Amino acid sequence: MGSFVELTAVDGAKIPAYVAKPEGAARGAIVVLQEIFGVNSHIRSVADRYAAQGYVAVAPATFQRVQPDVELGYTDADMKQGFALKTAVEALPEPGVLRDVEAAVAHAAELVPGGKVGAVGFCWGGLMTWRAACNLDTLSAAVCYYGGGMTGELEASRQALCPVLAHFGAKDHYISLESVEAFKLAQPKVEVHIYEADHGFNCDQRGSYNEAASKKANERTLAFFAEHLQA
Repeated sequence: MGSFVELTAVDGAKIPAYVAKPEGAARGAIVVLQEIFGVNSHIRSVADRYAAQGYVAVAPATFQRVQPDVELGYTDADMKQGFALKTAVEALPEPGVLRDVEAAVAHAAELVPGGKVGAVGFCWGGLMTWRAACNLDTLSAAVCYYGGGMTGELEASRQALCPVLAHFGAKDHYISLESVEAFKLAQPKVEVHIYEADHGFNCDQRGSYNEAASKKANERTLAFFAEHLQA
């Protein structure tokens, strides 16, 4: 089980973050970027699972700049509220929430002296992970799960500064398979995997959860982090 700490971004903003630590020496650190539902029980469980695999996990509350203490479920009402919050964050002046991701990466690096820091994100967090990979030279690896918006023309034109792994669902009604294929063509260095699953297939609290796809994606993610984060 982890606990919350307070991070300070470069502009002085205070950002809560859930931190989970392994029992023994850390293999590295992973910043976990939330969906549009806040640092809820699912995101905390994801952080806990990475800690169980030997990584320090830091999950910043990336809605903090527009609304504190967001913890939503997965109902239609929660979806509507989360989408509104995401829209508000996306409207912030540049670099927006990337300052908070940067603060989380810096904090994670402090907890694993000499170690490397990766990032993993889901849905909107997948998009933020992609942007972080393209803007922060402090990341050593990034994994994007069904990053909403990252297959669009603008995002696909960015260039990552670290190795990137991306997971998508072939049945995702938010991210078209055509846009994923276009992203693959535009980003030949990104390792892209497509699963026979819907959006949100990794979240065991959602109706779209797909155990087989989640397990396979997790295996690939852990192998990817082991390759790029361990000394």
